[in-house]
Amino acid sequence: MEQVHALLPAILLLTIGICSIVLMRRLGLSPIVGYMLGGMLIGEHALGWMHENATVHLLAELGVVFLLFDIGLHFSIGHIWDARRDIFGLGPIQITLCAVAFTGIAMAFGYPFDIALVVGCALSLSSTAVVNPTLQQRQQNQCPVGRTSTAVLILQDVLAIFLLVLAASMGGGEMGVGDSKSPATSLPALIGLAAVKGVIAFAASVVLGRYILRPMFQTIARSKNEEVFTAIALLIVLSMAAASGWLGLSLTLGAFLGGMMLAETPFRHLIRTEAKPFRDLLMAFFFISIGMSLNWRVLLNNWWQIAAFTIVLIAVKSVAVSLAARVVGWSLPGSLQLGFLLAQGSEFVFVILSMGTIRQAFGEQTVGIVFIGVALSLALTPTVAELGNRLARSLRRRGKTSVPKSETTPIESIAPVMIYGMNEIGRHVADALEAHQIQYEAVERDYEQFTAASVDGYRVAFGDLSDLRLAQTMEMDQRNSVVLASVRLDEVEKLVPIVNERFPGLTQHITVADEVRAERLRNLGVNVVVAQDTDAGQLLAKEVLRSQEVDETRIDEWMQRRIEELQEQAA
Repeated sequence: MEQVHALLPAILLLTIGICSIVLMRRLGLSPIVGYMLGGMLIGEHALGWMHENATVHLLAELGVVFLLFDIGLHFSIGHIWDARRDIFGLGPIQITLCAVAFTGIAMAFGYPFDIALVVGCALSLSSTAVVNPTLQQRQQNQCPVGRTSTAVLILQDVLAIFLLVLAASMGGGEMGVGDSKSPATSLPALIGLAAVKGVIAFAASVVLGRYILRPMFQTIARSKNEEVFTAIALLIVLSMAAASGWLGLSLTLGAFLGGMMLAETPFRHLIRTEAKPFRDLLMAFFFISIGMSLNWRVLLNNWWQIAAFTIVLIAVKSVAVSLAARVVGWSLPGSLQLGFLLAQGSEFVFVILSMGTIRQAFGEQTVGIVFIGVALSLALTPTVAELGNRLARSLRRRGKTSVPKSETTPIESIAPVMIYGMNEIGRHVADALEAHQIQYEAVERDYEQFTAASVDGYRVAFGDLSDLRLAQTMEMDQRNSVVLASVRLDEVEKLVPIVNERFPGLTQHITVADEVRAERLRNLGVNVVVAQDTDAGQLLAKEVLRSQEVDETRIDEWMQRRIEELQEQAA
């Protein structure tokens, strides 16, 4: 019977998570809102089915740890350089404007400067967990508004790491655990200490990533024991978080650095795929635990303060982001669209306000008002973003504002072509795309071929693209073509119907040696080239170039040059 009772909390949490996802999606709301409402329902202030304890706190904190690990995996130096105008221009201006406004408001209500500054900076952040799905639903990922908002969110995520370290240095610990006394150290000293800790941890992570993790992953990949990657992903997240905590830093900083160590390696996509289910599940537990801490009676008696806070939050952030965008050269319609898209609060507000010092300074009633207000802003994000989009379209129709070229030119950050398999055929296609300056990414599951292609300078990641989880991680829905260079035909016939359903805009290219198989694959919707082994790579490359709308004359000229090069090599 004791075993049954031990299982009940896990069953309850999973049930709340599943119901929240299903119900909130039907209502067009973020699942985060459902998680918090479910937590409030089962918490000690309502039905009392579950009480806060050390296990609940640990699961909640692990959710944030895995979220920061995933953010670290996106923290590519190349990506940052490509988006430097937004990351180092628009982002800092927006954060400064919001932080000044919110810090001033908090101080006007009598809170001390150090507490007001941390909370003001936290409220200046927007929600990566809500903005990214909103962009995907609106198919704005690759438009200038989508790319710029993603770049700003990257900077905000980095600031969130710093805020977590700073808040922990103020004596609050993580998730409300630790000493809640006021810090004796001055705020500048705390900021300096947090910065020094962060720099030391960053340097250590670079050394670990280059000299320990990369060789370790190469050894595992060579062993062809891919199921070990799941255990390795968990080991890196938990061990880096534990090491960071042992050194007196935030657990989340360690997780972020663990992800960052892998961001520049060809194994990052595979690790993201393995870690994602844990991240999603534990983040759900985090938001449920936040809901459990809320007293609905107190909140019901303060509904007008919640409404006022939500309106001020969205209004201040909309204006601040729009002003920052105008400063760096965005048009009025574009800046308004950005402002409304990034007007919500962040999931990190829940983390920072849950820390002992901050929570004690604000009090349970005020913390509850802020939590519900931020949750409402998350729920309203699609509606507010649509309002900004309509306002921007209205201004553009009037034709009274000039539109910079940067706002009408999509930024190609995701390569349109994916090559699965870097054998001779895959290399032919990669060479053709390089020659015509078309971006591509390649995936190879055979370690020897992966190593050979990497050494020869091809952009290739390690993994098995027939795993649809990896395909989702590599954003196949944002690409237009996949080249199946080294896949067994029986695998293709099984996967094509699933791929067609999951990624309807994706054209699949393959080469086969006989017409019978070609006809079978064509009936499944695959673009097939019939060719013998000696010509297969060149003919498939020609077909892929056509799918990318390359001029036929340019294709023929390249084919002729390629034939001449191969003849010279043979001679």
